[in-house]
Amino acid sequence: MNTDPREALAKAPMGWLQILAVVITIGLNALDGFDVQSSSFASPGIAAEWGIDRAALGILLSMDLLGMAVGSILIGGVADRIGRRPTMLGCLVVMTLGMFMATAAKGVTDLSVWRVLTGFGIGGLLTAINATAAEFSNAKWRSLSVSIMSIGYPIGAVTGGLMVQHLLVGRDWRSVFYFGAVITAAFIPLVLVFVPESVHWLTRKQPQGALERINRALRRMGHAAVDALPIISADVRRRSMGDLFTPALIATTLLVAITYFFHVTTYYFIIKWLPKIVVDMGFKQSAAAGVLVWTNVGGMLGGALLGLLTVRFNVKTLTIGVMILSTIMVTVFGRSPADLDRLALVCACAGFFTNAGIVGMYAIFAQAFPTHVRASGTGFAIGIGRGGSVLAPILAGYLFKWGYGLPSVAMTMAFGSLVAAVVLSMVKLRPDRADSADEVAAPALAGAPTSARSV
Repeated sequence: MNTDPREALAKAPMGWLQILAVVITIGLNALDGFDVQSSSFASPGIAAEWGIDRAALGILLSMDLLGMAVGSILIGGVADRIGRRPTMLGCLVVMTLGMFMATAAKGVTDLSVWRVLTGFGIGGLLTAINATAAEFSNAKWRSLSVSIMSIGYPIGAVTGGLMVQHLLVGRDWRSVFYFGAVITAAFIPLVLVFVPESVHWLTRKQPQGALERINRALRRMGHAAVDALPIISADVRRRSMGDLFTPALIATTLLVAITYFFHVTTYYFIIKWLPKIVVDMGFKQSAAAGVLVWTNVGGMLGGALLGLLTVRFNVKTLTIGVMILSTIMVTVFGRSPADLDRLALVCACAGFFTNAGIVGMYAIFAQAFPTHVRASGTGFAIGIGRGGSVLAPILAGYLFKWGYGLPSVAMTMAFGSLVAAVVLSMVKLRPDRADSADEVAAPALAGAPTSARSV
């Protein structure tokens, strides 16, 4: 009698609904890619209309990242407590509201509030979709699924950037946020219809009606239903985010968070400051958006290649390698001449390696944390790491204000990826095993089988 649906999902080929769910997480991450970078696309127009300097602009560019840091930490625990699906839906509603209200902002303070709110939703969504991509995949394709989900970010930035290039011709910066609000809202019905609750989460938490919900999802995925669910003790079902700081997980939790912190400091320097730097070189705002598009094309290719390589090679070794190359390419960017073609090429290479590092970290998150803390562990690492993303635009802005040139600023910001590579080398990942290996079965209930019970 098959009593653990997670084992069936791990061993069987992926059904159409599983593949579609992973595709939707790619789209949701693409949405994040556009939403986060929307302020970068809009930043030259905002600075011109409101007359703000680089230091103030750097703070504004960090507001959505601040919201993401808080949202990642707080909502990751929510996704582990109430489920992946309702968390994703709630975050999409928050993001839609934040993007739409940004269009009504009258100054830096107003816009900062709505960017924080948008970032809060994005941060929570990231924790839920990372867990969803991992839990809808079988064991063979799990790392690849999470990696492909991660490249949704540059896909969104590329497609969004192409749209922005047209929107900004004859329209002001508010059109960027209108577009983001509409696209964000369009994903709500997609999640409602095509993404059921995670079978892994339902099996672990076993809420009322879990067996019926699991079997309904299994049938939609093309798998056989189960007769009963495995016995999981009440103590195990109540495990929470606090387990991240137990002796078994604390070293991994802190090291992956620190790694992510330093690497995204480098990544978000490029992503947030590139349009303004290109405009200051004397090029048009639409041309600057084009260079950012090429940066994200490189990021998309780098993430895709790293994801494919994880099927055959160690993800940790691959990630360390691309972080070192990221350091080199961001430093080269700082010494590039004011030539659009060369800038596009150098930035595409920088995007290739910086985003490949991000993709590698998401695959590491999915492998490092078991089901009951997968979303909260990912959320904690992203939340702490987002401190680096908040720091990057602010630090770069003040370095520019204090008189440092682009070569010095770029080299300083590139150093983050090198530190990340060193810290990641100290991380010891748990072996890839079934989530049930982390659980302790409770004594059988009176009258129940010793191996399973009905729910």
